[in-house]
Amino acid sequence: MKKLIAILLTSLFLFLNISTTVQAIVKSPPAGISADSVVLLDATTGKLLYEKNKDTAYPPASTTKIMTILLVLEHSNLNDVVTVSKNASLTEGSRIYLVAGEKLTVKELLYGLVLASANDCAVALAEHVSGTTQKFAKLMNTRADALGCKNTNFVNPNGLYNIKHKTSAYALSLIMQELTKHPEFKVISTTPSYKMATTNKSKIKRPLWNENRLIHKDDPNYYPGSEGGKTGYTTESKHSYIAVATKNGQKLIVALVHDSKKTFFPDSRKLLDYGFNNFELVKQFSKNDVVSKLTLKDGTVLPLLASKDLYIVKAKNSTSTSTTKIKQRNLNLSSVKKGELVSNAVITFGENTYPLDLTSGINYTKKAPSLKDSILKDTTSSSKKHLIINIVKCFIVALVLLIIILRRKTISRRKRIKKINSFIYNRRNRK
Repeated sequence: MKKLIAILLTSLFLFLNISTTVQAIVKSPPAGISADSVVLLDATTGKLLYEKNKDTAYPPASTTKIMTILLVLEHSNLNDVVTVSKNASLTEGSRIYLVAGEKLTVKELLYGLVLASANDCAVALAEHVSGTTQKFAKLMNTRADALGCKNTNFVNPNGLYNIKHKTSAYALSLIMQELTKHPEFKVISTTPSYKMATTNKSKIKRPLWNENRLIHKDDPNYYPGSEGGKTGYTTESKHSYIAVATKNGQKLIVALVHDSKKTFFPDSRKLLDYGFNNFELVKQFSKNDVVSKLTLKDGTVLPLLASKDLYIVKAKNSTSTSTTKIKQRNLNLSSVKKGELVSNAVITFGENTYPLDLTSGINYTKKAPSLKDSILKDTTSSSKKHLIINIVKCFIVALVLLIIILRRKTISRRKRIKKINSFIYNRRNRK
C-alpha cells in the first residue's frame, strides 16, 4: 500500500512538472514561408524571433532602396533642392520619368523612391549625396559594415540586377532597424497615395501609389500597425520584401529575400502574427534606475545607473527570471562625474544576453588627506617605529639583567656549596 501511494505521488509530481514545462513552450512558427532567406526581428532589442538562412545572400532588387533612403536621411535635408542629371533621367526600370535639369526637393524624390520604387529618383538622390553612384555605392557598403551586415555588397542605389549586388534578409533587417529611427520614413512609407509638386520641367503633378499592400486598409493583405516597408522585384532577383509593424509598444521587422512564389505579403502577415502572439517586450530597467552599487576604497558608495531604457524579449507565457552580472571597470576611481560611464552590466534571460552601460549616479572626487591627517599619520608611523625600538631595547636590557641575575645565583650557589663542603671536612678532621 505504501509503495502504491509513493508511485501515485511521484506520478503526480512528474505530471505537474511536465504541465509547467509545456506551458512555457512557444508555438511553432508558420510553415511554408517561400522566400529563401527570412528573418523576423524585434526592432527594439535586435533579437531574432525567427530565421531561415538569415545570412545567405541573394540579389535584393528594390529592397536595396532602404539603404539609399537611410543614407539620404543621414546626409541631407528634406528641403534640399536636387537638380536631376542626364544620367539619372536615363535610368532603366521603374521610374517617374525625371527630366535632365529638373529641380525637385529631397522630400519629393523620396516620395517617388518609396511609393513608386522609382530608379531614377534613387540615382538623383545618390548623386546629390555623393556626386556619383559609384561613390554612393562605397558609402552604402561602409554603412552596411558599420551596421554589422554580413555577405552584403551594394553596386547601385536602386537594386537593378548585378551579379555582384547582393545581401541577406538579416542584413536588410539591420538596415531597416536603423531606418526606423528616422520618423520621416514612417510618414512617407505609410502614405497610401501622393501627388508630387510641379517642377520647372513638369507642370503636371505626378500621381504616386504606394505599392506596399500592408498599409492599405481596403486591401486583403492590410496589416494593422504597419509602419511601412519596401517591395522589390527583377526577373533575376525574384521577389523581396521588408516591412515594419508595431503592436502594444512592440516593433517587429520582417524581411524576405528571393521569393519565387510571390507569397511575401501573406507570409509577412503570418510571421508578424507569430511574433506578436508569442513574444512580448518587457522593460527591465528604465534610464537612471539604480542597477547596482559600488563601494570604493574610501567607503564612498557609488550608485550605478542604467544609461538607457533596457528591454528584453520573452515568451508571453514564460515565468523565467533574468540575471544581472556587473563588470567592474576600476575599483580605485580618483574622480568621476555624474552620468559618466563607470561599468557595464550583462542581463541574461534564457539564451539571450543584453549589454547595458552603467553610469555614476553622483559626482565623486577622491579626497586628498588633510594636513592634520598627514601629521597624525606621520606621528603614528613615527610612534610605531619608536615603540618597536623601545620594545627591542627593553627586551635586550631584560635579557642582560636576566643573565646577570642567573650568573649571580650560580656564583652564590657555588659559594654555599663550597662553604658546606668546607664545614663537613672540618668536622671530620676534628673527630
